[in-house]
Amino acid sequence: MSLELAHTEYGPTTDLPTLFVLHGLYGSGRNWATVAKTLADDRRVVTVDLRNHGDSPWADAMDYRSMAEDVGALIERLGAAPAAVLGHSMGGKTAMMLALIAPDLVERLAVVDIAPAPYDKPGVLVYADMLKKLDLSTMSRRGDVERALTADVPDPTVRAFLAQNIVTGDDGALHWRLNLDAIDTGIADLIDWPTLPAGARYEGPVLVLDGGASGYVRPDDEPVIAALFPNVQRQTIPGAGHWVHFEQPKAFLAAISAFLDRR
Repeated sequence: MSLELAHTEYGPTTDLPTLFVLHGLYGSGRNWATVAKTLADDRRVVTVDLRNHGDSPWADAMDYRSMAEDVGALIERLGAAPAAVLGHSMGGKTAMMLALIAPDLVERLAVVDIAPAPYDKPGVLVYADMLKKLDLSTMSRRGDVERALTADVPDPTVRAFLAQNIVTGDDGALHWRLNLDAIDTGIADLIDWPTLPAGARYEGPVLVLDGGASGYVRPDDEPVIAALFPNVQRQTIPGAGHWVHFEQPKAFLAAISAFLDRR
């Protein structure tokens, strides 16, 4: 059963397809507010909190089919089908899964720095267990959380990104907006890419946009991408790592805008 996802809408409803934006692991729709506002001049843009993130409901399942079904239900609930869908990292895999299991809901697909493939380097996925072990009862501010992460997460940008998931509850105590138990339990599914029915493919226009300094989209992934998405366009943003939209925002927005305008 799909969950009713939290979301924020920007821009006017026009004849152009609504754009749904799906964040990566430990993120939320609000991380994409600047991008959404920029792209919302001539269309409705919807930033989504995926399950177990942001203000969306929690559930035990943390797999790509479940997440894709959540997004598909939201597109239908908002009367936005077929919609343009943009997804980064975990959100990119969710977007790809949606296009493959419910192609009638997706007008076009933009995938940012991820491939439909398993990964042997879990990256930020390993942080869930570490965050669970923090004793929030000894902390009173988000800055306390960032300081507690310094030894294990030396990059201050990543520390700030993780700590933005801290909220103060009605009891005055700090809490995670993330369902860390579900994420931790679901790590194997999040690293992996599920087996699809024979012949699964999405025929609509697809952009796979990767960071030149990232390495998440590998040469070995190209045949798989082409088989699943025969109408694919590949583009690399030089100098960008995994967070392409954050590290090279102008180049990222130019690429996405051009793809959305492509007819």
